[in-house]
Amino acid sequence: MKDGRFWLFWIVLFSGIILGGLLGELASSVSFLSWMSYGETFGLTQPLQLDIGIIQLSFGVIFKLNVASIIGVLVALLIYRKL
Repeated sequence: MKDGRFWLFWIVLFSGIILGGLLGELASSVSFLSWMSYGETFGLTQPLQLDIGIIQLSFGVIFKLNVASIIGVLVALLIYRKL
C-alpha cells in the first residue's frame, strides 16, 4: 500500500466511524430507527492519573460502539474499495 493510499484508508475509515456514530445518536430519538443506537461503551471510564510534581497527566479513552457505527465502517470499507 502506497503512503497516500494508507492515509486515504484511515481517513475514509474514521469518517465512517464518526458519521455512523453520529447517525446512531440521532436515530435514538426516532422510534423505528432506535435499534441503530443499540451499543456498548467500554474503555477507561475513570482516567488514569500520573502526578510527577510539576506536571499532572490524565489518560483515558472511551469507545462508544453502536450498530450505526458498525454499518458506517462497512460502508466506508466499500467506498474505499471503489476508490
